[in-house]
Amino acid sequence: MILNTGQRTDIPAFYPKWLANRIKEGFVCVRNPYNPVQVSRYVINPEVVDAIGFCSKNPEPFFPYLDLVKDFGQFWYVTITPYGKDIEPMVPDKERVIESFKFLSGKVGTKAIGWRYDPIFVSDKYTIDYHLKAFEKMASSLEGYTEIVVISFIDLYEKVKRNFPEVRAVSENDKLFLGKEIIRIAREHGMLVKPCAEGDFLEKYGADCRGCMTIADYERAIGNKLNAPKHKGARSECACYLSGDIGAYDTCGHLCRYCYANNDVSLVKTNMKNHDPDSPFLIGNYRPDDKINDVAQKSWINGQMSIFDFV
Repeated sequence: MILNTGQRTDIPAFYPKWLANRIKEGFVCVRNPYNPVQVSRYVINPEVVDAIGFCSKNPEPFFPYLDLVKDFGQFWYVTITPYGKDIEPMVPDKERVIESFKFLSGKVGTKAIGWRYDPIFVSDKYTIDYHLKAFEKMASSLEGYTEIVVISFIDLYEKVKRNFPEVRAVSENDKLFLGKEIIRIAREHGMLVKPCAEGDFLEKYGADCRGCMTIADYERAIGNKLNAPKHKGARSECACYLSGDIGAYDTCGHLCRYCYANNDVSLVKTNMKNHDPDSPFLIGNYRPDDKINDVAQKSWINGQMSIFDFV
């Protein structure tokens, strides 16, 4: 099975010691975000966890603990965008994140790491020309360190509109122009563009529109075929395999203004204060009314396949 760490928060950036402790102790507890008394308890053991999925804007804090995950399959996405502190106030310097990306690529291999350049929005400061110049510069720096780059255009969820009221949707014409140019630039640097939940309008220009964190991506990363059970995406247009998430909403300290996982900045600060790296839970600990469900887990690896099936 697959454990996912990155759809609700950035665990490598803000909670690396906690994740290390969970791996050492061999289990983790996760509250249902919509019914907090319901708790899922997962075993963290390479005999049943075939891969751990990571999404981070700053993987460096987890680097001291990389040996703890060497026996697990891994698939990493590192987000590097061109925005400044006005949009991403707590994200480290982008050049440093690029160097972290390169280091991590050397550890896990180019098939197990991808670059996310998303979400894309257009403004008076972050113009189309700005994006294309920034993307070209970053793609040049990351050439040879990954084979894929994910793009998406900003979704105006209610929480995004509340926290970032001046943002506007990207027009269809701008999406098409930016998408085509990004595909061209990425190809020149040995990367395949994978749009995230954007439909298939960029497919005819060379994009892979089948999803950005699919079973096929995990299979390529770990070099094994997975007999994964059927799974619905997070939304109708999403083809990604996102079950088994061990994170929690309103806990990401990057405080990006476009974030869909943080609803309330003050709650983020409160939650981070209530984090205990020794707890089985990312935030808080056991409660008297907890209803704990030990999740049934097993390996999905099909032993008949090999890494040569993914070359």
